[in-house]
Amino acid sequence: MPDNQPRDLFTQISESDPGKEIRVYSPNEIIDEIHLAMVDGVGPATTRRLLNYFGSVEAIFNASLKDLRAVDGVGPKLAAHLVHAREEYHPDRLIDICEKENYKILIPYDIRYPSLLRTIPDPPAVLYLHGELKPEDNMALAVVGTRGMTYYGRKQTEKLTAGLVRAGFTVVSGMARGVDGTAHRAALEMGGRTIAVLGSGFLNIFPPEHKDLYRQIAEQGAVLSEFPPYQISLPGHFPQRNRIVSGMSLGVLVVESPVRSGSLITARMALEQDREVFAVPGPIDSAHSRGCNRLIREGAHLVESIDDILDDLGPLPFPAVRMKKEDATPVRHPAESRLNEREKMILSLVETTPKSVDAIIATSGLNPGQVLAVLSVLESRHFVVREGGNRVRRS
Repeated sequence: MPDNQPRDLFTQISESDPGKEIRVYSPNEIIDEIHLAMVDGVGPATTRRLLNYFGSVEAIFNASLKDLRAVDGVGPKLAAHLVHAREEYHPDRLIDICEKENYKILIPYDIRYPSLLRTIPDPPAVLYLHGELKPEDNMALAVVGTRGMTYYGRKQTEKLTAGLVRAGFTVVSGMARGVDGTAHRAALEMGGRTIAVLGSGFLNIFPPEHKDLYRQIAEQGAVLSEFPPYQISLPGHFPQRNRIVSGMSLGVLVVESPVRSGSLITARMALEQDREVFAVPGPIDSAHSRGCNRLIREGAHLVESIDDILDDLGPLPFPAVRMKKEDATPVRHPAESRLNEREKMILSLVETTPKSVDAIIATSGLNPGQVLAVLSVLESRHFVVREGGNRVRRS
């Protein structure tokens, strides 16, 4: 591929370390980085060892089997993949997909690459971006937790995420079911910034019911993945994804977690990356809170309000806004203005604490069928959530 071919994917590439001479990377060098990341068995740690040994990606691809086997961790299968990489892997096809879908491709020397993520021991050699990263995303906090979220977990996730957005934080999570998805939606509903980090490629969203959420986040924030767009999700991808969630955040807030949970892996990675770990205490008889309670016993910061997080984070890249008590009431979702009059009226009868549908019907003056139809619409648009016992509450 000629160096003079325009690639918006690769704009403003340079080393960001002020102690080094600025170096501009050519499109061919960047494509080599992408090419290496495509090779089966090459992860961040292997990439680092290969580059330390050979000095450049071009030298890696020109190396012999014998020389490749001399690198720690490179076995015969991986060495064979690297020797035949030019024939087996085709970065041009990948780049064409990204250009067609408006995905960006970042390497650690791109100024758009998250600056905090650059500092972890194993930053992704290649990062795919859908949406836009902004300077204020340097003040990010991860919000994670169990997929099997309880009502208590949902309530705390929504409350604390709203507080983070009001304070000026970008909310980072993994777009999984449960706490992750709730944190993203709460940030979006507040008009705040949120970033999702996927364990799959952009063309294979998991879980599939989050496709609409993915599109919303890409429009209002950013979606990141170190996996190429066509990659399906695999179990081993999620722990790998979690290091990015923690790595691009100032700290990790675990809202609700059992003792065996991916969110505890994220918390452990945060500690290894010298990030703060926060946890919301839960009922002592709830299996869903035992992981959080254990984190607190082991030294995580106990969180009851957003001020607990602000007190423990110390100096921030941007000034945070502390909440006043009168600001603690729910903020209206901007999309409420697009509801019709009947939908607005029914929504006004729904409270943040669960309320029986019968009480809403009695107050509305409408027949039960009309109220149930409107509640179904409001639920599909994530304005309300159904609870047990034929009750609903605001989401």
